[in-house]
Amino acid sequence: MDPTQLLFPVLILVIMYVFLIRPQQKKVKEHQAMINALRRGDEVITQGGLIGKITKVKDDTEIEVEIATGVKVRVLRPTITQVRSKTQPAND
Repeated sequence: MDPTQLLFPVLILVIMYVFLIRPQQKKVKEHQAMINALRRGDEVITQGGLIGKITKVKDDTEIEVEIATGVKVRVLRPTITQVRSKTQPAND
């Protein structure tokens, strides 16, 4: 078997890793970091397109978001797609 026959499949795998797998892994890490940094007062957008302000961080899986005055909904953390504005940390 000629070694050059293996070159093409290996080259295809390397190209797939560089252009598809690696950027996706980076995007997942960035999203996870954003989710872990959520705090009360942040304005967020959910996957469903709701825009609201975080009023309570319940636990590692849920947050409470106020989408209108007096209207609060429970949202799963992974469904947050974007943070529009961050609150500044309190100086202790």
